[in-house]
Amino acid sequence: MRIVIIGAGEVGTSLAASLVQDGHDVVVVEQNEEKAARIENELDVMAVCGNGARPQVLEKAGIGREAVDFLIACTDRDEVNILACWIARRAGVGAVISRARSLEFTDTKAWARDLGIQAMISPERSVARQIEELLSVSSALEAAELAGGRAGIYAFAVAEHSSLANIRLRDLTVTHPEVKAMVVYIKRGDKGLIPSGNDTLLVGDICYVVSLREQVWRLEELFQLRKSRSLQRVILAGGGKSGFQVARLLEERGVDVRLIEQDFAKCERLSRELTKTLVLHGDAADASLLRSEGIDLSDGFVATTAADEVNILLAVLAKAMGAKKSVALVRRKTFRNLDRYVSVDAMIDPTEALTSVILRYVRYPGVEGAFSLFDKIGAETLEVQIPSDSPAAGRKVMALGWGPGTLMALVIRGHDVFVPRGDSLLAAGDRVLLFSTPERLRRAVELLGIR
Repeated sequence: MRIVIIGAGEVGTSLAASLVQDGHDVVVVEQNEEKAARIENELDVMAVCGNGARPQVLEKAGIGREAVDFLIACTDRDEVNILACWIARRAGVGAVISRARSLEFTDTKAWARDLGIQAMISPERSVARQIEELLSVSSALEAAELAGGRAGIYAFAVAEHSSLANIRLRDLTVTHPEVKAMVVYIKRGDKGLIPSGNDTLLVGDICYVVSLREQVWRLEELFQLRKSRSLQRVILAGGGKSGFQVARLLEERGVDVRLIEQDFAKCERLSRELTKTLVLHGDAADASLLRSEGIDLSDGFVATTAADEVNILLAVLAKAMGAKKSVALVRRKTFRNLDRYVSVDAMIDPTEALTSVILRYVRYPGVEGAFSLFDKIGAETLEVQIPSDSPAAGRKVMALGWGPGTLMALVIRGHDVFVPRGDSLLAAGDRVLLFSTPERLRRAVELLGIR
């Protein structure tokens, strides 16, 4: 496909690299001459220098002159993104996607629909849900919600004295029949695999597990020999869009939330919009302030300022002062893997979250459903609906014939959500969660009869 990307920032560059690797013809429009030259030199793309909201610039990128399948507008200016999409749709581009930093643009789907935009995406909402999930499950190294929050995917390490150590996956249903979950990926040192029933769990393995939400406490007991207590107090640093979203989610759950922000005007606005959150004007690096707000009694500390370096240092400080779990928002690739070297429990990348959602629309344009990309392990989850004429309808999961390396981790049937077994029968209309590598996932979608 021919794809035009507006903006060569972190998101645009990441998207361009993934789409080129997928074999697409990519054109990048970037106003900054230095960024435009760099992306053209580093990637196999054509760069057009100019404002992506101007018709003349879009025409240089092929809009209106050539067949363009997708336009993705991901600059940090909503007006530029929306106008570029509007112009592209009227010039005949097949599908357009817009990044939206202002949350009001994504409060309702009507905005996107009325403008002819296929998707208007704000990463702050999904990032906030991911942070909430991580705080709720204290021993999870990574977490993401699935099936509208009724299930999730969680990364747990196998503790030294865990009863799961040295057990084959196929034997888990025998030794622990009460657990309704599926291990979909195992990270062992620097290597990883999508497991089969014959693979054995070892101490230190990091296992990505799909589970119903109410089963997570069992997983924590099995993997880490402990369970999470309910969230009582969380301290946030930074009152930007992400911090606001996290605070709003947590206060809806009745959590005692304290948000520290240095900008006084922003504090006043936040105190009006967050009715149950205690908004504090101050410096989150002030140890006396953290002590006075009970950092040593807090269940979590989350740093969501605009600076990655500040977020990492604040999370390290909070952990050293007694916070049970520390989370830092990190946008730059350079810092993504620092969590193995510093005492931070989790680093969340909103760029990765946004990129994964956009890639779902490009890779699977006919599929509606939740999509998550775990960049660190190179695997994907995709939620799809089995059509009425699918060859999979009425067949057992074990009879689908897509071979090793692809797993069906969850089935949503009406109001029921369950982890399927090999002998589970599928039905037309089921929404199923697939887990595999990008290449195998496309093949699995085809075998389910999804076009």
